Amino acid sequence: MITKRLTTETILARLQAKVAARKPIMISSAGSGLVAKLLESAGTDCVNTFSGARLRSNGMGTMAMMWPILDSNKQTLDYTREDIMPALNGDAFVCACLNANDPLKDMRMVLQECLDMGVQSVSNIGPSISYIDHDSEIFKVMTSAGITLQNEIDMLILAKEEMNMVSVGLAFTEEDSYAICEQAKPHIFCYHAGTTKGGIKGYDNGMTIEETAAQTEKVYQKCRELSPDTLLVAHGAAMENPEDAQYMLDHTSGHGFWTGSSTERLPIERAVSAAAKEFAELTFND
Repeated sequence: MITKRLTTETILARLQAKVAARKPIMISSAGSGLVAKLLESAGTDCVNTFSGARLRSNGMGTMAMMWPILDSNKQTLDYTREDIMPALNGDAFVCACLNANDPLKDMRMVLQECLDMGVQSVSNIGPSISYIDHDSEIFKVMTSAGITLQNEIDMLILAKEEMNMVSVGLAFTEEDSYAICEQAKPHIFCYHAGTTKGGIKGYDNGMTIEETAAQTEKVYQKCRELSPDTLLVAHGAAMENPEDAQYMLDHTSGHGFWTGSSTERLPIERAVSAAAKEFAELTFND
């Protein structure tokens, strides 16, 4: 197996060509090689890997990665190297979502490991402190222990400015979004409006697609002021299906969208359940 490698220049040129042609940028998460292969064949621009996607493929909720049951970076790097990279043809680039708050790893070495396996892009969501409610006690405890958004911003800056990687910032809150865009000025920024609803392990926070779009657009406007060259994409909350994603494109000023459960967990749940049910209902002829 010889994995096809893409340069940062090639990746950015492809993305800018889509923007110029008024075609939405599509980033999609994959927890297995099969899903990655199918996503690439369908036309996604970026296959995103992170421990949450791998856990999701095992039937757990994405947020299971927040519990200290595994070495998140090791999980991400291992399955990216062994499952994802060999499955792709190079039509899509791979973005590894890393835990920049890993106390046992020098992030420069982790980024170099990504480059060595052919991964030219990284994000800060594997997991991110931005997931945690900022008014909560656990957030205060974690930040006092040195688990901070600043570490994530520093990793994005290192990846982009010193290691010539495609940086993909992501945040759950307005405050964190603005901090990332102002300081790191990532090539791509995704505003995550909340865990995608629907299916067995989805979570419905009650936000409508209209509210998701309005909140996302508010963040877009400020982020564009702070980092004019950053490409903006939407993700999560009520954006569950293609119709929802189209609504986001029609009612926000971004450049595309990021699919996770909506092109991975939910389609697998529906397809496997339907096929298995048909087989389970077969009978013997008396």
